[in-house]
Amino acid sequence: MEEKEKFMREALKRAKRGLAQGEVPVGAVIVHEGKVIASGYNRRASTQTAISHAETYAIDRACKKFHSWRLPECDLYVTLEPCPMCMGAALNARVRKIYFGAYEQKGRSMTEELAKSNLLNHTLEIEGGVLEEECSAILSGFFRTMRARTKAEKGEEADG
Repeated sequence: MEEKEKFMREALKRAKRGLAQGEVPVGAVIVHEGKVIASGYNRRASTQTAISHAETYAIDRACKKFHSWRLPECDLYVTLEPCPMCMGAALNARVRKIYFGAYEQKGRSMTEELAKSNLLNHTLEIEGGVLEEECSAILSGFFRTMRARTKAEKGEEADG
């Protein structure tokens, strides 16, 4: 197994933790010198804060571990293409590279544009589609379940 797949599987484990808590299943890990040093998963529903994304938790924990807001020798693995806020956090932290699994299908995230824009005097590398099918499946399953639950609550017939 390739290293990037190994670490994306670690991010998927975090996504499943979030799923178990009723959160949108997105997970993230920060890797430094071949080891996971920080992780996070979405917690917007439980915290009721807009910034409680998997990436922000992972970046915050990594910064605390290194006692620095800079993470230039770290890579971020996340199961879903980062939103503009999370791209901003990664750029601000000077993350070296982002690997993501599923592509954001609605409301494109501007990942490529932001990565190359030299905001904050930093650019970073991006690689999408790592374990894309697995990352997409957990998200699709979550939203399918949510739609079925909503229809059931309204007394409508759920589609398969």
